[in-house]
Amino acid sequence: IIDANSTRIFEQEIRDSEKHIILAKRNLTEVMAKQMQTARELAQLQQSIKEHEGYALQALDQGNETLAIEVAEKISELETSHSEQQQANESYLKNAQRLKDLIKKSDRQLMDYKRQLSMIKTTESVQKATSAITDNFTASNSKLLNAKDSLERIKAKQALFDDQLKAAEQLESEDTDQSLKNKLKEAGIGEKTSSAQSILDRLKTK
Repeated sequence: IIDANSTRIFEQEIRDSEKHIILAKRNLTEVMAKQMQTARELAQLQQSIKEHEGYALQALDQGNETLAIEVAEKISELETSHSEQQQANESYLKNAQRLKDLIKKSDRQLMDYKRQLSMIKTTESVQKATSAITDNFTASNSKLLNAKDSLERIKAKQALFDDQLKAAEQLESEDTDQSLKNKLKEAGIGEKTSSAQSILDRLKTK
């Protein structure tokens, strides 16, 4: 029989794994949300850089180099922010993809474990049923053997009683025959025993 305690431990480990996967999916959602936010900020920075590049060109066209340099400094700040956001965005994308792969792999493994747990429980149920049937058969077989012994004892007692009855009938019959012979002998009927005197008398007549 499968160790029930091991089955419970395995089942608990599956439940724990499910909780971890749920938590990982929640973390993935947060990472993806931050990546989307970073992507929007990148787009805004890119748009702002283009606008300020236009402002710088207009300042140069007007011969206002001082204003153009100020705008160029602003463009430099925007490009630095854009570079930082770009790195953050790429990091979020990589982490999100890594989490997706891990979650997908864990989900497949978890499904496999659940199938195996189902098979283990089914096997355990079958083994318990088989054990119960075997125990019941053993008990029934023992009862059948006991019943057989009881039947043999009953038959033996009945046979003994029949033998005793036949013996009594035989004795009664023998007693009846002997009594009848005695009565016939007393009446001088039936077989006569030859005495020594009768034998001498018979011999003298010859």
